[in-house]
Amino acid sequence: MFAYLVRRALQIIPTLFVISVVIYALLALKPGDPIDELRRGNPGFTAADYDRLIKLYGLDKPWYVRYWYWVGRAAQGDFGPSRRFGMPAAQYVFQYRLPNTLLLSGLSLLIAFVIAVPTGMLSALRQHSLFDYGVTFVNFIGVSIPIFWFGIMLMYIFSVQLRLLPAGSLQTPGIEGLWPIIVDRARHLILPVAALSSLQMASWTRFMRSSMLEIINLDYIRTARAKGLPERLVTVRHTMRNAILPIITLVALAIPTVMSGAVLTETVFNWPGMGRAIFDAIVVNDFNVAMVSLMFISLLVLLFNLLADIIYVIVDPRIRYD
Repeated sequence: MFAYLVRRALQIIPTLFVISVVIYALLALKPGDPIDELRRGNPGFTAADYDRLIKLYGLDKPWYVRYWYWVGRAAQGDFGPSRRFGMPAAQYVFQYRLPNTLLLSGLSLLIAFVIAVPTGMLSALRQHSLFDYGVTFVNFIGVSIPIFWFGIMLMYIFSVQLRLLPAGSLQTPGIEGLWPIIVDRARHLILPVAALSSLQMASWTRFMRSSMLEIINLDYIRTARAKGLPERLVTVRHTMRNAILPIITLVALAIPTVMSGAVLTETVFNWPGMGRAIFDAIVVNDFNVAMVSLMFISLLVLLFNLLADIIYVIVDPRIRYD
């Protein structure tokens, strides 16, 4: 097991290198450059200023030459400045944007998991019942509706028509005091959390139901019942413990996926998180912010893949990687 983990950990480095090359090349080949935004926002910007900044930032060199400069600085912890906000790109992403995304994504994943696992179990245990048909119907709707459309519909219903919840942003300006701020922040979280958790909730419920149905009629489950074990014990200890294995992989892989998929949700609800930062950085050609954010998400994908393998061994002792 230890040798396997070492091999997997060492594979992360070349994988990240290839990913960084692809991302940097795509951003560099995008039309425009970071200086265009400065030129559009400053009427006194001259051609001489443009040429000077192009040389200052090394934008007159081919992208693959600039990439090696970026790698050298990144290896020392310097990911370059955010030309839009005038601060280090890493500081802007990790200090001002990542905490908001962690709050939104964490709540979304927690709510989706807490609802999806027991709902999928009950749907499988009550197969072909009215409850099962209702859950299946709702799940198909959940996986079919685009998340940005669902977010807009939530805003239209609860913010425009009913005027119950705020339409977006992080908090209401002018709110003071600890508890008023907490309550206000919670109200702003309801709609984006509902939109972001809906897709994962529907997907996990379907997987949990299918996994339970595969296991519930196996021989060792019949044997456990024949021994006289209580049905609750058979369901929790034998059926659910094995049925939840596929969900472990889904949850582990969903964490970075939800963080990257939050781009649409954060854009629709104007939530100042890392997903919105990626979208804005690409639009205004703030390449350093985009590189930091996308590389961080890529690292999360690789690490949580490894974490899923480790959890598999812990939950199911029959699995070995030796």
